[in-house]
Amino acid sequence: MISRQLAADLRDAGLPWSPAKGDWFVIPDHGLDQLEFVVSDMVIETRRMARGRQMLAFNGTTEWAMDTLAASDALWLPREDQLRSVLGEAFMGLEYLAGETPGYAVTMLLGDSEQRYVDVDVESAYARAALALLRG
Repeated sequence: MISRQLAADLRDAGLPWSPAKGDWFVIPDHGLDQLEFVVSDMVIETRRMARGRQMLAFNGTTEWAMDTLAASDALWLPREDQLRSVLGEAFMGLEYLAGETPGYAVTMLLGDSEQRYVDVDVESAYARAALALLRG
């Protein structure tokens, strides 16, 4: 998962978000800063029952749930596949970088030049490439 800062940079650079099932997001500045949420049709909680048995509880809503929140108040944390699709035809390749500090490099065509964006995880490498493309 990409960092909140990288997600904010993508949003500020104009990456549009139409919330869809499976999307991850955070809610900054509402006292929920450390929690991550996912868009879903149903809320599923884990509960520990007697004798330590873990259960999955399927709920329509939870007692602490917000009624509504404007999507613009949430910060989308795009997945690898979503970031790769942002690159479109500019995407040239993904490479695993072995070595002392392993990571990933995304190569894309930006204008007339081949550019390479490196980070420790694949989502962040894609996010850095997408950010460069959005900033054009």
